[in-house]
Amino acid sequence: MYGSLRFYLKMIMIAVCVPSALLFVLPLKTEYFPKYAESIPDGETSVASSNAAKENNIYVVGGTMPEIEGDKLYNTCTIWGPDGTLIAKHRKVHLFDIDIPNKITFRESDSLSPGNSLTTFDVKGCKIGIGICYDIRFEEMARIYRNKGCQMLIYPAAFNMTTGPLHWSLLQRSRANDNQLYVACISPARVPSASYVAWGHTQLTNPWGEILYDLETQENMAVTDIDLKVVEEVRAQIPTFSQRRTDLYDTVCKKE
Repeated sequence: MYGSLRFYLKMIMIAVCVPSALLFVLPLKTEYFPKYAESIPDGETSVASSNAAKENNIYVVGGTMPEIEGDKLYNTCTIWGPDGTLIAKHRKVHLFDIDIPNKITFRESDSLSPGNSLTTFDVKGCKIGIGICYDIRFEEMARIYRNKGCQMLIYPAAFNMTTGPLHWSLLQRSRANDNQLYVACISPARVPSASYVAWGHTQLTNPWGEILYDLETQENMAVTDIDLKVVEEVRAQIPTFSQRRTDLYDTVCKKE
């Protein structure tokens, strides 16, 4: 009943099923967002992602890019089917507005608007939920994806040298363990001379919270088969989903 899914992790460039690096078409600085923004699906990045999917007969989760629609900009991840068609797109729901004194200040909301919907798609019987970077910090969003039947969550992301060492792996293992599913987070490789230095460490975590791959800091790729039976085994052996006290608490999507 449950098969496996061939899965590619790649830092920097377009990947198969797993996304490329966060905002892989421009430097990660808010002032560049308007300059590099494109429409979807007609922009140059969309065309390149579509062609990559079609030419290789694969699903491509195209990292993220600044999307323009009307007078608004979004941080958007696109998903392309093997025939090159756009099957979904996710606009980052939670904007990265933080201020850690003497370390990092960043305000996406100075340029971007938040998305207002959650995004799922299916690949060979595997239901996948999409988030972008900061979205992974909000456990309610991951829980709703779990409630919707997702067996995997994918987050293109670029944690920095302050938050990365503390939270990057912790958050992935937490979301995987809490929701008993696979979590894949794909980061840019680390470039010390960049204006925004990414932590790197593209990672794949299984439903037990076990790290299957950590691609460290350099450009790299991993290929693996995802065994969907593991999702069902973990959920059967530790049945937290059926044991939740929804008479006391619940996590719901208000848009529904």
